[in-house]
Amino acid sequence: MHLPSSGFSARLKRAVTGSADTPLVFLGNFEVENHWALGEPALPRVASHAGSAVVNRMDEFALLLGGKDDHVVLKTALDEGYRGYLEGLGLELPTVHVVAGQDPQRTVSEDALADPELLRALSAVAAEGARLTAHGISTVEEELAERTGLQLGAPTAAVCKRVNSKVYSRRLSDELGIRQARGWACETLEELAEAVAAAGELLAAGRKVVLKDAFGVSGKGIVVLDSEARLGRLHRMAVQQAERAAKAAGGAPRTALVIEEWVAKRCDLNYQFTVGRDGSTHFDFVKELLTEGGVHKGHRIPARLTDGQVAEIEATALRLGERLAADGYYGVVGVDAMVDPDEGLYPVIEINARNNMSTYQNVVHEGGLAGADDVAVARHFPLRLTRPLPFAELAEVLDGLLLTERGPRPRGLFVNNYATVNAAAGTAADTEADGFEGRLYGVLVGASDEEIEALDTDITRRLAAYPERS
Repeated sequence: MHLPSSGFSARLKRAVTGSADTPLVFLGNFEVENHWALGEPALPRVASHAGSAVVNRMDEFALLLGGKDDHVVLKTALDEGYRGYLEGLGLELPTVHVVAGQDPQRTVSEDALADPELLRALSAVAAEGARLTAHGISTVEEELAERTGLQLGAPTAAVCKRVNSKVYSRRLSDELGIRQARGWACETLEELAEAVAAAGELLAAGRKVVLKDAFGVSGKGIVVLDSEARLGRLHRMAVQQAERAAKAAGGAPRTALVIEEWVAKRCDLNYQFTVGRDGSTHFDFVKELLTEGGVHKGHRIPARLTDGQVAEIEATALRLGERLAADGYYGVVGVDAMVDPDEGLYPVIEINARNNMSTYQNVVHEGGLAGADDVAVARHFPLRLTRPLPFAELAEVLDGLLLTERGPRPRGLFVNNYATVNAAAGTAADTEADGFEGRLYGVLVGASDEEIEALDTDITRRLAAYPERS
């Protein structure tokens, strides 16, 4: 069994502050890549980087990273039923600070900057020695630290942005000799032209290629191609965009793209390690990504890997951590990887030097909610609602299926974010006729894959029937 190693909370504090006793202020500023991408060349796309009411309420994941001596800033107060549920499981929660007048389209960090009273409260916390940490650090979090006096428990935004670029991931793996799909990192128009020519040969041979924005997130900024003509169109558009931007800024045209061959795989993986301020690296875990019809469905813990595959991943993590530390980064690092149909590893698809969805699932094993022999699967369930759904009512709908107590054989769904259920209520996406979409995030815990599947099916059925009961 390759389960998450224990002691993550203390290890994180030591890594980012030097002491396991330093209180932290947590921010769940999901899709921080949108800030890193500002002013950067990107693939032409219809969708903008506009925020999402549901994505921005993923801030509540940060609640379960802290302990009783820590703090978390949230966009809205906790549902009291949900708070009672967590405390009933024996979890010690951090002090919650709620922003005033949250904007559904802003991140929690942006909301905090617009709240003078909260800024004063955080200044008082800073005076007690707390430090600020976040899902990822951009200039927004740096400004919040400056205005409150909170020291950052993280590198600078410039360092975080640099090491999160997919160009950085590609070039670092090339430098270290880590197996990758054939591909090219492009920062100049000359590099892009050479990559397009080489990728065109792959397409002509009947292969597929993928184009990636350096700071794309959640599937945005990735295009899979099987046509030389389409590759040519995107190339021309990227060149025109780069030349326009260079003319406006008065500099040389530049781009930030990765082009790679699309290769076959058996499964996707995500692994995490923590880099300390002292340059040390600790391997935390590896998880298997579950997909259905090509869509990401969740994480399975433990991953179905051989000891040799896990050893290779751990060795890769240590090599990456050493280089990230040398480049000024410390904190949580998540890496996407995959296993090919012949069980060979591609140990680095992309480096995410920030928190990952997997980071927020750590509480399941750290908090004793799953045993060493259990299977845990993290996933989310979509809901269609016509009014806000209190947690107490959800608990009735899922009676007997929620994880409600620790024990020798825990079974059920542990809810690790409830804010996303009602996040879109009262927004432009909520109309009287159609209602709104919500997401229920959680981790299914059971003794076997079959038990997990039965739980998943039962929960899905009950949630689908819920509007008929309301």
